[in-house]
Amino acid sequence: MNNQFAFLLFWATAMRKGMSRLCLALCSLGLVLSANAQEKGTIITFDAPGAGTVYSPVCAPYCGTIAYANNNLELIVGSYTDANIVPHGFLREPNGHITSFDAPGAGLGAGLNEGTVAYAITDEGVIVGQYQDSNLLFHGFVRYVNGSFTTFEAPDAGTGANQGTLAWDINWAGTIAGTYIDGSGVYHGFLRSPRGTFTSFDPPGSIFTYPCEETCLSPDGTLTGFYLDSEYALHGFERTPDGNITTIDAPGAYLGSVAASIAAGAIAGYFIDADGMLHGFLRARAGTFTTFAVPGSLGTVAYSINASQWVTGVYIDANSAAHGFIRFPNGSFATIDAAGSSTSGAPNGTRPSTNNLQGAVAGWFWDDDSLSHGFMWTPFPISQRTSQ
Repeated sequence: MNNQFAFLLFWATAMRKGMSRLCLALCSLGLVLSANAQEKGTIITFDAPGAGTVYSPVCAPYCGTIAYANNNLELIVGSYTDANIVPHGFLREPNGHITSFDAPGAGLGAGLNEGTVAYAITDEGVIVGQYQDSNLLFHGFVRYVNGSFTTFEAPDAGTGANQGTLAWDINWAGTIAGTYIDGSGVYHGFLRSPRGTFTSFDPPGSIFTYPCEETCLSPDGTLTGFYLDSEYALHGFERTPDGNITTIDAPGAYLGSVAASIAAGAIAGYFIDADGMLHGFLRARAGTFTTFAVPGSLGTVAYSINASQWVTGVYIDANSAAHGFIRFPNGSFATIDAAGSSTSGAPNGTRPSTNNLQGAVAGWFWDDDSLSHGFMWTPFPISQRTSQ
């Protein structure tokens, strides 16, 4: 794997603790083409009670509070590291109340960065995520509204350190999508039915399958994600409920494409061109592509799309800092910069994660001390959105 591609893949997969020690992210996109939207949007920032206030290389770049997902009722889930560098899951309610939780069996050793991470929540309040036990083995979990848990393992998941099962997303029907790492360290995709039945899959030619950059699972069970082939080329994919897998390569992609999010049949993602530049794309249900990039940015990455085809993601500036954006259906943009976010360089800045049906965005930002904090960006009133 060439060094340029390895660097891009690190960023493109650097925002989730789940990928063993690889982590999952990427930074790019945005611009201030819609000043009205930026001015009328509001940002609330928050920290989980008990979140650590000191940066440590052990939890970097996720020391502090990370908001991974929001639902249509503005409930937010994520994780935070405490003063002992122990990750815990959290649920934030619209009134600001935050509940901390640990999955049964989660490792709580000081300084080990084990613990619990919540990645998705349904409108009914059911939460899914992963936890790492004291042997550094990953397990999937479901947390129900009453606070009870179900934990689970994919049948072919490995049982060694940094192997196991990681749950990324859940739809309204209770189907769960995720990744499992087998005994040889190879990543595979899985779907878990509401009854607990597992289906494992890999796109043809995949040596590394990764569903769910962000909101990857439709109500009907259609799934999106990305994979690596034997020559380390990156491809997006769409898997329909009947098991059919379609490869997604955006026009102009050279080093690869990532399908990040799906809503109402439309898929948002990003690709890397022959010059190593990052661009966003929107793939319509019919399969046609719209590609976009923010003028003046060093890269454009689309992470999440809602049913109204509002797309959120990040762009990279000349200092390698991240700025959030919203792209409206007419192609205009609004920026999202949380107060207190650093602009001093990677991985600092503002990083949106998901957007709900009303357009509200949940995510996190890094301050000048490289500590993470959660945020929610709320757009202007519905009556004023029709012009966008």
